[in-house]
Amino acid sequence: MLHRLRPAEFGYGDPTGVPALRLAVATWLARSRGIRADPAEVVIVAGVSQALGLLAQVLQGEGIHTVAVEDPGSLGVRQHLHDWRLATPPVPVDAHGLRVDELDASGAPAVLLTPAHQFPTGVVLDGDRRRQLIGWARRGGLVIEDDYDAEHRYDRPPVPALRAMLPEAVCYAGSISKLLAPALRIGWVLVPRRHHAALVAAKRLADRGTSALPQLVLAELIDSGALERHLRLLRRRHVRRRDAMIRAVRAQLPGAVVHGAAAGLHLLVTLPGTVSDVELAAACLRRGVKVQPLSWHGQRPQPPGLVLGYAANTPGDLERGLAVVGAALRQVRSAGPA
Repeated sequence: MLHRLRPAEFGYGDPTGVPALRLAVATWLARSRGIRADPAEVVIVAGVSQALGLLAQVLQGEGIHTVAVEDPGSLGVRQHLHDWRLATPPVPVDAHGLRVDELDASGAPAVLLTPAHQFPTGVVLDGDRRRQLIGWARRGGLVIEDDYDAEHRYDRPPVPALRAMLPEAVCYAGSISKLLAPALRIGWVLVPRRHHAALVAAKRLADRGTSALPQLVLAELIDSGALERHLRLLRRRHVRRRDAMIRAVRAQLPGAVVHGAAAGLHLLVTLPGTVSDVELAAACLRRGVKVQPLSWHGQRPQPPGLVLGYAANTPGDLERGLAVVGAALRQVRSAGPA
């Protein structure tokens, strides 16, 4: 592939990304997410994290300093927005997804959400909530859609992206972090036409463009069908690992409730009783097993729970890891309140 490149293609290039990848991403999104976009609308970024930073700059340039977020929702994303001086009022999430009535009541001009597979609960934004959110957006609200875990669905087809339903009110961000590897740092963002020039200007000032060579490799993977074949393999592998983790949770954590099993690369497990999930996560870490307490991800009080990832471990490793979690839980409970 590299031998086909002209010398000029080794320069800084277009800050929006290599044309071949922008075309490949537009084709991928049309096929897998129902999004119809011209390649010229696609901006290639260094993952969703950079997309959010660029969007924060665009919004602040328009006088928007508040972005509502899901509660519970990603602690890391919230910290990232705070770094860009954005307020993040919490909007509750229930079994149907984001509470749009609460969003409306908050008065926030924009909202960031993960509708395909909410982090950390695993809830999918259902049809009625989607209609409510579209109504909110048509009244002037701006939606930032992090298409988190969208391709990793096991028990039913993926739901369409919000961007496919209302492109002029939705800023859409996705990446290959959960398809290939986070270390590649390649993602994409699409914004309403009125924000495109400001986004490109912010990207140009940020880094003069994402590294071109990995973009060309990714474009080849998409165009050749290799990425789609890889995704099919991943789905089969992840189903086996998910099922192993669920079995281990039932064996090691009696009374625990599993959430979000139909999709994604993690499970949320809520725990009976009043145990501190922060103390439990610390006890697990001392034993060499890393888990995240649910309370980290909530701005309001949450039930005790753990976020458990399964994508990077074999079924045997998951069973051994859950045995450690179970032992840590018994120790924390026996110790009682500090």
